Amino acid sequence: MDNSQLPLNALRAFEAAARHCSLTKAGLELRVTQTAISHQVKSLEGVLGVKLFRRLPRGLALTDEGMSLAPILTDAFRHLRATLSQFEDGHFREVLTVGAVNTFATGWLLPRLRSFRDEHPYVDVRLMTNNNRVDLAGDGLDVAIRFGEGTWLGTEAVHLLDTPLAPMCSPLIAQGLGDPADMRDHELLRSYRLDEWKRWFEIVGVAPPPIRGLIFDSSLALAQAAAQGAGVALLPVKMFQRELEVGRLVQPFETEVPAGGYWLTWLKSRRESGAMKAFRSWLVAAASETGGIGVA
Repeated sequence: MDNSQLPLNALRAFEAAARHCSLTKAGLELRVTQTAISHQVKSLEGVLGVKLFRRLPRGLALTDEGMSLAPILTDAFRHLRATLSQFEDGHFREVLTVGAVNTFATGWLLPRLRSFRDEHPYVDVRLMTNNNRVDLAGDGLDVAIRFGEGTWLGTEAVHLLDTPLAPMCSPLIAQGLGDPADMRDHELLRSYRLDEWKRWFEIVGVAPPPIRGLIFDSSLALAQAAAQGAGVALLPVKMFQRELEVGRLVQPFETEVPAGGYWLTWLKSRRESGAMKAFRSWLVAAASETGGIGVA
């Protein structure tokens, strides 16, 4: 059959009749008469050279050929309706699903997302947070913001921010910290990256104390524990600016220890959509304004 001559009205009539198993109900849905639906179905049967329905005394039953065609048409029309519904005021509305490490999402991204929405009002962002464990395909993500060194198998990565770590604690504990050696008398809260405190003490030239105690898998939990006076935590300063500004956390020493950085990633096998390109461009520019090194 010549695809340029597809009988779209007949296909639509057959799909509705197949769903309802009724010419009358199909007519009501499409706002035409039962006779018009019948003519359209017979026209399609003539084009295809097969029978699509068996006429029964009390309705219709799909033939084998009809049963093969009906679900394909239902799915095709559903996708078509969904796509057409995304056009609004002359624009195509896209959905962008973004995965982000919890710390980055709450400490940096959320306060700035309004800016992206203002620049791209026809992109709807779905934000899914995680603890840096990401499966782009399995989680249905278009892009993911990760913490690390920028090397993930099968992905493209754009560097956003370096995040050196510095000691932070409650104001009460900070009162007793005049020198880095004073921290030997306090609980040192740590992440799963167990060498961070050792490296920080090496930078300040103080022998590290035995580091034991709680281990956290999230900087947010670390910061919460530190703010409540549980000890001193090494935290990414750029992610906790608000807590420092309001005095919930205090940074007693300026010395920072290098850590990894935050990266925007997506699958190499994935073609960048317009929404993905817009988000990448905005994110790199915003990161650059706040001290990041946005490079591809």
